[in-house]
Amino acid sequence: MFSISGFEKTFEYLDLFKQGLICTVSLSFFTVLFGFMLALVLAVMRLSDFRPFRSLALTADGHEKEEGFAAALSRFNPISFIATVYVEVFRATPMLVQLFIIYYVVFANVSFPTYKIFGFIRTDRFIPGVVALAMNSGAYLSEIIRAGIQSIDGGQTEASRSLGLSQFETMRYIILPQAIKNILPPIANEFVTIIKESSICYTIGVQDIMYAVSATKGATYRVAEPLVIATCVYFCLTFPTSKIIAYFERRMRRGDKR
Repeated sequence: MFSISGFEKTFEYLDLFKQGLICTVSLSFFTVLFGFMLALVLAVMRLSDFRPFRSLALTADGHEKEEGFAAALSRFNPISFIATVYVEVFRATPMLVQLFIIYYVVFANVSFPTYKIFGFIRTDRFIPGVVALAMNSGAYLSEIIRAGIQSIDGGQTEASRSLGLSQFETMRYIILPQAIKNILPPIANEFVTIIKESSICYTIGVQDIMYAVSATKGATYRVAEPLVIATCVYFCLTFPTSKIIAYFERRMRRGDKR
């Protein structure tokens, strides 16, 4: 149960929660940053039209066969296949399993510098946490980006190609600027989600807010009061952020109204 003395004991370790707050924000920022870059690559890979075996289905008059093994093989896109497998695997497996694989398997024999970020965040725990969260977030963000790209009218692509723009230039100057405007709100919401999901990283020793709860519980033998403080800290992070996102979303939609 809650008690005044319990809160008094917990407040003695308030510095741990301040450090946890800094760590959680840093973890979320780098996760969204690297997750977005990974998601952009995955989305482009899934939308690519690279078919190396296309010639196998061509007939003598230059038409493509519609049926048969050769026709199926000609439609195979290895780049899109790899991206699809990545997205489906990371969306279909638990985040905790992915985090443990990254930390205990992938980075098991990797030596990290002894430098501590902000003087207290250990890089040997922080970097694997960022990598695991970014890889997971990239799988979800890639679907958001892909949907945003596909929402752009195909006629704009045809018009840009008729003007002599390459596929890369069309994507960079025509498609992506419009798509990013459509996907900014869900990307921002992903940042809020990452703030909450980052709490799982305390299981590998990342000094986030939940790590502060665990350390305070071990020192005071109180669990209810540290959890209440952690809840308030997470709320103070996510609620204002969601409101700011909603404000900018309304501002961005004003130009779309007729």
